[in-house]
Amino acid sequence: MSGEKVALVTGSLAEARLVKLAEQLASEALQPQVVNVGVKVAALMTAEIIERRLKLPENVDRAVMPGRFRGDLERLSRHFGVPFVRGPEELADLPAFFGRGGVEPDLSRHDCAIFAEIVDATTLDVDGIVERARALRAEGADVVDLGCMPDTEFPHLEATIAALIADGCKVSVDSANPDELARANRAGAHHLLSLSEHTLAIADEGAAVPVLVPANPGDLDSLLRAMDAMDAKGLPYLADPILDPIHFGFTASVVRYAELRRLRPEAPILMGIGNVTELTDADTTGINAILMGMISELRIQAVLAVQVSPHCRTAVREFDRARREYFAAREAGSLPQGFGSGLMALRDRKPVASTAAEIADLAKEIRDRNYRIEVSEEGVHVFNRDGHRIAVDPFDHFPHLEVEGDAGHAFYLGVETARAEIAFRLGKRYAQDEALKFGVAGETAQSLEEAHKLSFKNAGATFAEKRAERAKRAPDAAATPDEPEDQT
Repeated sequence: MSGEKVALVTGSLAEARLVKLAEQLASEALQPQVVNVGVKVAALMTAEIIERRLKLPENVDRAVMPGRFRGDLERLSRHFGVPFVRGPEELADLPAFFGRGGVEPDLSRHDCAIFAEIVDATTLDVDGIVERARALRAEGADVVDLGCMPDTEFPHLEATIAALIADGCKVSVDSANPDELARANRAGAHHLLSLSEHTLAIADEGAAVPVLVPANPGDLDSLLRAMDAMDAKGLPYLADPILDPIHFGFTASVVRYAELRRLRPEAPILMGIGNVTELTDADTTGINAILMGMISELRIQAVLAVQVSPHCRTAVREFDRARREYFAAREAGSLPQGFGSGLMALRDRKPVASTAAEIADLAKEIRDRNYRIEVSEEGVHVFNRDGHRIAVDPFDHFPHLEVEGDAGHAFYLGVETARAEIAFRLGKRYAQDEALKFGVAGETAQSLEEAHKLSFKNAGATFAEKRAERAKRAPDAAATPDEPEDQT
């Protein structure tokens, strides 16, 4: 064989499992060779230790370090004269790592704008609307839509539009009242939701781009006439055939989007998703993934996301992630698989990183008192040099843990075994000392760049990191003496 020669660097505890994986991965295109550095856990080594101990096989094309290794890869590459890369955090993910060439997907691009609606804008003051708009933009919204309520005055509409524009925000106004839409257009709104063939004159009162809708529910012909009228004027627009709720025309409305795209291959289209997400008692992540599939296939240019019901509160985040993953998949001519797990909220494709037999073999090699926790198809494994138990409920584990008089250690193990139970019952991937990953549905506030980066956890003890976090919040907070060392 003359494929790529790759050194898989490891320690003694993972060596046997890695050898089996390497045998499975071997092919004409890939020649993996396991290299034991001579320590138990390779992830805990420093670059200096690697430089002293590692002996690479001849003619290696690159070396793959464990995913939890935090040493300087560039330094190692210079020292050994071959590229060093960081592999996946779990051995079970190694086949997928090599299947995609070990390259992280590029999630920086998309071709679908997100309109995010503030449905109760008329009840908020200007400052409150600006604050809400900033939060929506932080989650991925490109345009903030001001929802006007029937029979409710919006005297501060113009002031609100001016404040949002001054804050760098693109603004749309959604109203069934033609007068409010006309006011919004004259005030400088960027978009108007929604105009039909009977209200197109409003578009002439300013530069706002209208979203066109059928004059009557399901009337695609009237929508086409409105589009023709705007085309004749040479003015831009977005067309929305309207997505209807399930059991009230949903399937027929899906067909309308496909038919509109067939009839007008180049027309700019918007899809509003609130009638489905808000009016269905189901987690929105999966619903939005399917809707994004339609949007991607039909090359729909914009989506209107609504977050009224509490169960829809991450809709904007979900669409932001979906538009990036699906764009990358479409560009690659691929199924939407292997482009990150941002939409995998309740299940993981590979929830178990190790089999029960592999964990049992590892447990036999442990020579210290620190507890390791792993999850297999049989349950939650807790083991150290003194024993190995399998259960699911943390209360079944606790009587066998030697933590009497050690409150910090007991707390730590309680948190970790409870987390492991949740992972086992849901089918999520568990890794000790790591928070469970619920995709974008579980993200906390962060920049979009961080949200779409497949980043690694910093090295160091779990409790040390928590102490540092507390110190930032309260500089005088002292660490408790009974916090244990890292259990990994």
